[in-house]
Amino acid sequence: MHELGLLADVVAAVRHAADTYGAVSVTKVGLRVGVRSGAVREALEGAWPIATQGTICVDATLEIEEIPARVWCGTCDKDQDIDQYFALTCPVCGSPAGKIVSGNEFDVTYADMVKG
Repeated sequence: MHELGLLADVVAAVRHAADTYGAVSVTKVGLRVGVRSGAVREALEGAWPIATQGTICVDATLEIEEIPARVWCGTCDKDQDIDQYFALTCPVCGSPAGKIVSGNEFDVTYADMVKG
């Protein structure tokens, strides 16, 4: 389960930010996770208590915003939603659509902290 490793990096980044701002605890952490990122929401949620054990994030809740997979279609001249496993073709017109515009994200979007 690589989600535990991903979350260890998230906790380290949040800990660094907390140290920088003089925070004593973290109450909430937000992530943006693309459906093509390889991270599974349920695995992230299950690994969160393990990743935060003994850290400044131990009591923090994890909020995940799932980002859909989308490609740019030059023929349709707009972004189109695709299945996360879909070939890189436009689902509307069938044209090749090689530019993925969303779905690969894995970003920490915020951390709510309590200053000491």
